[in-house]
Amino acid sequence: MLRTILMAILFIPAFFLAMRYNMHMFQLNGYKNGEHLNRLKKNLRQQWLLIFTFVLGLIRLFVPFTVLDILGYLTLLLVILVYNAMKRLNTKKKLVYTARVKRMTVTLILIGCVIIVCSVIFLDTNRINGVLLILVGIQLIMNVVANSVNHPIEWGVRQYYINDAKRMLRESENLTVIGVTGSYGKTSVKFYLQTLLKDSFNVLVTPESFNTPMGVVRTVRESLKRTHEIFVCEMGARHVGDIKEICDIVHPHHGMITSIGPQHLETFFNMENIKKTKFELADALPKDGMLFLNGDNEYVVDQSKGYDNIVFYCTDNGSAEGSDKSVAAGREDSLKDKAYKAGNISVSQTGTDFTVTAPDGSSENFQMRLIGAHNVINVVGAIAVANRLGVKLSDLKIPVRRLQSVEHRMQLREHGLVTIIDDAYNSNPVGSRAAVETLKMFDGIRILITPGMVELGDKEEEYNYKFGTYAADCCDHILLVGKKRTKPIYDGVLSKGFPADRLKAFDRLEEALSCAYEIKGQGHKYILLENDLPDNY
Repeated sequence: MLRTILMAILFIPAFFLAMRYNMHMFQLNGYKNGEHLNRLKKNLRQQWLLIFTFVLGLIRLFVPFTVLDILGYLTLLLVILVYNAMKRLNTKKKLVYTARVKRMTVTLILIGCVIIVCSVIFLDTNRINGVLLILVGIQLIMNVVANSVNHPIEWGVRQYYINDAKRMLRESENLTVIGVTGSYGKTSVKFYLQTLLKDSFNVLVTPESFNTPMGVVRTVRESLKRTHEIFVCEMGARHVGDIKEICDIVHPHHGMITSIGPQHLETFFNMENIKKTKFELADALPKDGMLFLNGDNEYVVDQSKGYDNIVFYCTDNGSAEGSDKSVAAGREDSLKDKAYKAGNISVSQTGTDFTVTAPDGSSENFQMRLIGAHNVINVVGAIAVANRLGVKLSDLKIPVRRLQSVEHRMQLREHGLVTIIDDAYNSNPVGSRAAVETLKMFDGIRILITPGMVELGDKEEEYNYKFGTYAADCCDHILLVGKKRTKPIYDGVLSKGFPADRLKAFDRLEEALSCAYEIKGQGHKYILLENDLPDNY
């Protein structure tokens, strides 16, 4: 009995810490069973301790030896120490105790209690210790079980909120909904639109990266007012049908596709699925709805055939974002004539100047503090939307000058003699290349810190290798985070003859940052943080 009491005392904190950690990972994986199990399979070694605890529990269930109890005590103590440490370390995006998380937690506790009660009733007391060890070990997958058990409840709650948001949108008779999607650039464009439109309209935008169906629903239910005239709705996707699901809720009047590229290939599987999903927004528009498309993106231009009422926007160099070849040569003259086009682009460390020519021939010169030529295409897209909604190009000059970097997207942060260029959010093949090319134009010691790109499926190694070749041409020092994961980048950098003593790999971001600050040399330091993997990686 004393052995069981001691096991129970250690069981309680071990159970809750293991449950909390795996609930956090489940939340980061979007509460999707399949995606969570796939990620768990790839990172199984990170939780070998729970597997060992489960196996030990099975053995103890049938072999009630004292030595196994002692091993069980030590194992649970180790679980407590390890998962408490992991709780402190996993702070990039903390566990949010949403109503759904609370419901799943209650379900997990109830399942655990039922198993313990049944064990006390039907099993020998000597075997209870084995059951307690098993309960801790199976927390590895119990969130999937709890999610399945709660599915009818979650479906009902979800439908209630969705229907309530739909009602609110129907009652906002004077509201114009603009859907914004794309493989990258959509969050930045959303906030650019807010800045360009707010002087003429009462504008609501989805906050931060609220781009899932429930994120959009939450925005509508908590923030939509009868006085709002425009709702800029960011639409994210990881699977075919995700954009359609959001469109079925908000029913957009106009749409904007900022880009199409190899983002989330791990869940989309191929580029055809990505193209099809992004154009679910185009399919949802009414006949008089305007479709704003990035004319510099090869995939967007190719997929646009057959759609009406298109408004293209582009740059005069016609660089293809979707591939390594230029779209300019293949672009039809009619596209050029009907596009909002940016020209005379001049980029410096302090900002960017450019000229926008509208389809009617009118043009204006613009200045903005955003750095990097790649930002121009997104700003031109926002200018095109604002102009078509009735705002004169001349009236957009001051709002464009007010544009600021979106948090974690080429955001400049000054720290004395060091400038951090924070581009830590969701790196992609096009954006990562643009980021290092922007770093190259800074006059000083240029340092790249990156863990590389993820969710690129079978193409992940190839794209990271290419990224390494681009980085080698633009950086003075390259510091990689994650020695095994960044091996393709490492190889790509060295293939360009980059000095090996200026290329280093670390296990943790903090180590790389410490090294960057210790690098000596003449001039101001510019440290580019390119991508930051979430805790579930």
